[in-house]
Amino acid sequence: MDDPLPALDPFLELSAATARYTRGAPRAFSFGDGGRLLWFLRSTGPTDPVDGLWVLDTTTGAETLLADPRVLSPEGSAGSGGLPLAERRLRERTRLVAAGIGSFALSGDGLRAVFALYGRLYEVGYGEPGGPRELPAAGPAWDPRPAADASRTAYVTGDALYVTPGGRVSPDDGARWGVAEFAAAEELGRSRGHWWSPDGVTLLAARVDESALPRRWFTDPEHPERPPEDFAYPEAGGPNADVALWVLRPDGGRVRLDWDAAAYPYVSDADWASPEEILLTVQDRLQREVLLLGADPVTGRTRELSRTTHPRWVDPMLPGTPDRLPDGRMLTAADTPGGGARALAVDGRLLTGDTLQVRRVAGVHRDRLLIEAGGQDPAEQRVLLLDPATGEATAVADGPGVHSVQASAGALLLTTADADGIRRTLRTADGREFTPGDLSAPLPHRVVPRLERVTEHGVPTALVLPRGHVPGTRLPVLVDGYGGPCMQDVSAEPRRWQHRQWWADQGFAVVTIDNRGTAYVSPAHTHAVHGGFSRVVLDDQVAALRALGARHRDLDLTRVGIRGWSFGGYLSALAVLRRPDVFHAAAAGAAPTDFRHYDTAYTERYLGLPQEHPEAYERDSLIADAPGLRRPLLLITGLADDNVHPSHTLRLSRALTDAGRPHRLLALPGVTHMTPGGVRERVMAQELAFFRAELTP
Repeated sequence: MDDPLPALDPFLELSAATARYTRGAPRAFSFGDGGRLLWFLRSTGPTDPVDGLWVLDTTTGAETLLADPRVLSPEGSAGSGGLPLAERRLRERTRLVAAGIGSFALSGDGLRAVFALYGRLYEVGYGEPGGPRELPAAGPAWDPRPAADASRTAYVTGDALYVTPGGRVSPDDGARWGVAEFAAAEELGRSRGHWWSPDGVTLLAARVDESALPRRWFTDPEHPERPPEDFAYPEAGGPNADVALWVLRPDGGRVRLDWDAAAYPYVSDADWASPEEILLTVQDRLQREVLLLGADPVTGRTRELSRTTHPRWVDPMLPGTPDRLPDGRMLTAADTPGGGARALAVDGRLLTGDTLQVRRVAGVHRDRLLIEAGGQDPAEQRVLLLDPATGEATAVADGPGVHSVQASAGALLLTTADADGIRRTLRTADGREFTPGDLSAPLPHRVVPRLERVTEHGVPTALVLPRGHVPGTRLPVLVDGYGGPCMQDVSAEPRRWQHRQWWADQGFAVVTIDNRGTAYVSPAHTHAVHGGFSRVVLDDQVAALRALGARHRDLDLTRVGIRGWSFGGYLSALAVLRRPDVFHAAAAGAAPTDFRHYDTAYTERYLGLPQEHPEAYERDSLIADAPGLRRPLLLITGLADDNVHPSHTLRLSRALTDAGRPHRLLALPGVTHMTPGGVRERVMAQELAFFRAELTP
């Protein structure tokens, strides 16, 4: 019998039991029946990990549980039933940790849903007797999608695309069909690979040929009796998956969509605009050109509708663009002159200016664009209606906090996140309001970090002090953050500050810094890391830390630790290796220590091709820095991490060992990049012991 795990600190126990305060919270919202129904996933309470399928009916205000995984699959919900391997990996790509129903898709009228549960297919209709009905499948199934009339459902099993009722619709040619390749799902925002036509007759499907890619392998040292797993991985400078889009007709005919895939190999979006037209978004390998194409499903011919270019890269952080507006004009992302703001353009004409940082286009509502945007304070976000003719903006949700929105047929689902928690309001087209039930645990702390912009670059920072801190008491500093592209740490969203308040209550001044390269400050701020991460990121961290130390004398800059995961782990190791005069101890988790071994789409976007810019990759690699380590370093890796492969950490550990430099290594068998199931909290307990030993007297 295994020995029981030692008890955690009560805060960490609660964080682990509630999956960081997410269990019991509704998610994956989708409108149905012209906005009358709101479908969503939710578990039954704050410690229940198993999500079921629910509907809120705005006619009555009642919520109904339509599909309970514990009833449909008791063995799977108890942990003895496994997910299909492809679905498990897709959940890693989409950062989904919940058990039970991971996702669902609605019929055209929004009255029926299909979903996969531990490899089995189900459909359920709202208001229909009998509950969910299992659909026949050819094997362990995932990513089901119903036709508009719900008469057939497409799904994937064994890397092939099937339809039920029916059978296999993709050829047996050695490729993967109906799926999103690694680069699309991890880096480009596309997690699906098949789409029904609006009339429910024809399928558009991605064909993914990964035969040229190198394989990456995992084995679980805790279970030597199990065979290893492998998967195709697109390593920087190497081949990508060959991705094509095919129209699959019910008579067995196939038509390939024809665009210059050699010049534009990435497909970041695709869908049917009508039975007669497909819209797809493609990008060049370095992501400096993004094309919106219209395709004829009969001939496969494509035509260019819009082209977005940038000399560094077209930032992927503006979902909803490019797109075609209802009146036929083209909506694209653009930068204002000088890179001061991320803006929208209609047919090439700027619609917004420097006062708005547009972050997402949520759709069209009452003939105006519904957008999410930041303002002068990048920590906050508003929901606005934007006149596509004049650019005039009207607030839908503003005030302190982060506001977001979903819309359908005149109905709005508004979410507000601030220091008091997360609240959701469903507003119908006729003005009635409902609150989807939230069964998650209340956040333990009301945290209001001290937000400041520092240095000549206006770098956003946050400071969290222990509750009950007595001014004049000097505190060791813990820098806790990410620091990499496509991420923002300094935000009014409250969940991200809970762990930082816990760290502060252990006796640290916790500092978070959104150095240049991070998201949502301005295009110029984001693009500053073009051609290299290490210098800009580390220079900003040092300068911001010193600026905060000068303003807040209780920060003891002679005792500074730094921790982080993924890019934050890279930053942590980089800090003690190259600036030991500033950083005195580091815990580096899942660090990509050599970007020559990270994926193509992410790495090449910022550093270019390693064949053309070898100096950039060498400059950002940590391996050559190993002999210079003279500060305590704790390296952490999950041995089942298919995003930042454990070889990154092990290569650095080997280099440190070869150089005779002492360090600590925490290798976690069976643990992925997401560190689910309470792993993160147990790692935090070990990090706390490490930092207390190294930074406190």
